[in-house]
Order: sequence, then structure tokens, then C-alpha cells
Amino acid sequence: MNRIDTTFASLRERGETAMIPFITVGDPSKEITLELLLELEKAGADLIELGIPYSDPLADGPVIERASGRALKHQITVEDGMKLAKQARLAGAQIPYVLFTYFNPVLQYGLERFFEAMAAHEVSGVIIPDLPIEESDPIRIIADRHGIHLVPLVAPTSKERVAKIVEQGRGFIYCVSTLGVTGMRDSFDERVDRFLDEVRGSTALPIAVGFGISKPEHVERFRPHCDGVIVGSAIVRKVEECIPLLQDPSTAQDGVLQISQFVRQLKS
Repeated sequence: MNRIDTTFASLRERGETAMIPFITVGDPSKEITLELLLELEKAGADLIELGIPYSDPLADGPVIERASGRALKHQITVEDGMKLAKQARLAGAQIPYVLFTYFNPVLQYGLERFFEAMAAHEVSGVIIPDLPIEESDPIRIIADRHGIHLVPLVAPTSKERVAKIVEQGRGFIYCVSTLGVTGMRDSFDERVDRFLDEVRGSTALPIAVGFGISKPEHVERFRPHCDGVIVGSAIVRKVEECIPLLQDPSTAQDGVLQISQFVRQLKS
């Protein structure tokens, strides 16, 4: 059974909501990414999204764009993300990892080879935000064959397409809380609650909400309407703030602990 399925099943039994941090692979280094994977799990992360840096992102706001820029200076690739997931697993990590990447790097890697490598490196799922549901069938067939979940995104603008999107979903449904790109927000339109409830009523899969969640209050706000909350830009910004610490070997662990403590606060 895929780790994503067992994680959400266990959380449901305990009446808990999944905490899903997003981090950019290689920001500010591969070594720090590995440390973060291990420490965020200790801090209460239930699943981690590994953002693969990309030069022309569709959905990323300025904070994650800057992180991608820093990581791309180290020529970070999809394969680096997989290898770091495997290294974390060998170091004792238990929670699922999901790659967040765009279609072009997947295509360049080779579809069959990509999903074969994901399985070999014990990555449980992938989110490809620029892959339309209408064009996803061939990719999903390959993913299913290798036991990898192709996690779909639905947005408030999806409307009549929601049923079709969730029908093809695997693992969980990523619900976008608002229009536009990723980034921190102070408040959310009340209509997003109805949107989440509609999605939840359309699928037996868990639903997780992301885009803009950055505070414990946001986590509490969405908890009644979802099975998981995804926190991206706020964590990536915390990494950015800690770069002076992270780049100095004598203080790097302090920086990692500050980031993990932020996730701990969100989880609690």
C-alpha cells in the first residue's frame, strides 16, 4: 500500500489533520534539504512536498521563485530530489514524500524512467501543476503501474471539472485555497469553505488545502473542512531568513531547528 494512503488512514483514525510542509530541494544546499527532511518529520510533519526548482514556474509566487533561483545555481534536478528522499529514508524517515514539479522536467527525464526511479527512491507521489486532467491519462497509467500517486489540483475556478478531476485522483486531492500563485495571505474568501466542502463531497479521497496558509490560525481555520493543510511559502521564507545561519557550518543546526520549530508550532 502506498505510504500516502496509510498516513491519511492513520490520521483519520486519530482524528488528526495532516501537516504537509513544502520545501524547495537544494535551497540553500542539498545537505540542508536532507537535514530538513529529517527534522521536519520530528517536528510533526505527516507528509513532505519536495519542490523541484524550475526556471519558468506556473504556480509559484515570489518567495518560492527566489528559492528556486538559489537552488538552480547548484543545478538541482528532479533526480536530486529523489536521491535526497532515498537518503532520508535510509536515515530512518518514515513519512511519505511527494515531488512537486512541472511537466517538462518529467518529459525530459522520460515518463517510464521517471516513475520507475520514483518507486526505486521510495517517493510516494507527484504533483504536476501544469498537466491538465484532459492530458493526464497516459501519465496516470504509468504512475499506477509503478505504485506512484499522481495527485491532482483543483481550484475554485475548476467548477464543473471538479468531478472529473477528483475521479482521476490518487492519494489525495490538492485544493487551491485562492486564485493566483502561491504566497502568504492574511485572510481567505469565505467562499473557499463551500468549495472545500463541495470537493470533499465529491470524493472518498482525503483533501488537502494549500496556497496562502502561513499561521497556526490558518491551520485551525481550515481544519474542519479538510484532511490536510499544505504550508509552502511561509516555510520557504523561513528558510530564506535563516540562510545566514544555514550557510555557516557552526550555526547550520540552529537554522534547521528554527525552521522545524516553526513547523512544530503550525502542527500544534
